[in-house]
Amino acid sequence: MAVVVRAGAAPLWWAGVFAAGVGVLVPGLTGRRIGVLAGAALFIVAVAVVSTVRRGRYAGLARSAARAGKHDVLQDRAVSVRNWRRGHRWWLLLGFVAALGSAFAVPAAGGLLLAGCGTGLRLKAAWLGRRERAEEALLWVRVDWLAATGGRPAGKAVKAYRSTGIAAGDAAPGGARRRTAVLV
Repeated sequence: MAVVVRAGAAPLWWAGVFAAGVGVLVPGLTGRRIGVLAGAALFIVAVAVVSTVRRGRYAGLARSAARAGKHDVLQDRAVSVRNWRRGHRWWLLLGFVAALGSAFAVPAAGGLLLAGCGTGLRLKAAWLGRRERAEEALLWVRVDWLAATGGRPAGKAVKAYRSTGIAAGDAAPGGARRRTAVLV
């Protein structure tokens, strides 16, 4: 489940960093200094908001997690990430274009806002990973409960999470790729 949360972190971060970098090159209406300072403030606010919003819903669903049954369909990490990115690619592109366009008014602010959203998602996935390690169980969302775009792991359709052992699947706690032991 943390995989779905973390899936948008990297595209948002890189789109934001690139848009902010291009935005710094444009002087804008407010000037670079004000644009970068406003962007830094937006970055901090976005990180705080995105990383803390709906934590109560996530915690409640995690507390009521049931053991994954034989008939529960759970996805690989790569499939979940691919589905999320395919389902949200137009929104990512629209956000990137909006961040680039906002650079003509307030340089770098839109890009730093996007990067802050990506960082907030990464922090939320890390928080979920700490919960998974503490409970020694990976949390999963049934595929049929996810939105059609591959997202919303705490949406209305999600009634409860499923849990498996910490070694199940190809994802580590927090949604990262599982590192395999190197054979010597």
